[in-house]
Amino acid sequence: MANNPHQTIYLASASPRRRELLKQIGVRFEVLLLRNHPSRMDVDETPHGDENPRDYVLRLARAKAEVGSMASRARHLPAYPVLAADTSVILDGQIIGKPADRVDAESLLARLAGRSHEVLTAVAMSFEERVEVELSVSTVEFMPIDARRIRQYVASGESHDKAGAYAIQGRAAAFVSRLEGSYSGVMGLPLFETTQLLQKFGIEVL
Repeated sequence: MANNPHQTIYLASASPRRRELLKQIGVRFEVLLLRNHPSRMDVDETPHGDENPRDYVLRLARAKAEVGSMASRARHLPAYPVLAADTSVILDGQIIGKPADRVDAESLLARLAGRSHEVLTAVAMSFEERVEVELSVSTVEFMPIDARRIRQYVASGESHDKAGAYAIQGRAAAFVSRLEGSYSGVMGLPLFETTQLLQKFGIEVL
């Protein structure tokens, strides 16, 4: 097991929700932004041709963690494990990405209304030459939602930059008639799987 005497990690994510969730379980972390830095390092999030959604989120989470490790070394930062995650909403076997604009957000929500969809969140940790990845799979069912409520929700701004055009921890919670799986996973960082990873790398939780 790689040693991490500092009990600190890097979070390779700009998501405020992931920061809140890590704080919830008492993890000490520093945010490691990959794009907003002169030594910009990025991950190509384009799905491969016949790649299934589970392989896709696992690949992206691993890549983000590995790139985060490379970035920390390139910036001569202290050697801490890097935690990264990727979340995708899946409907009818297809990845439903982030909306391009308000019209797209309304269209995505209309497709999800009155139906069940999957939320896949892969979480990965990288330290030295080691990388571990875990996957959380949740099923979310939306109540039927009429066009007026969809427009009102999108107008609130909450759907912006969210996978599937909604945030379960916000106003969209009123749309969820059933959730099977991980609430924190749907938010973007499944705490059970994250805790398993942290413990594998010798990070104490709670």
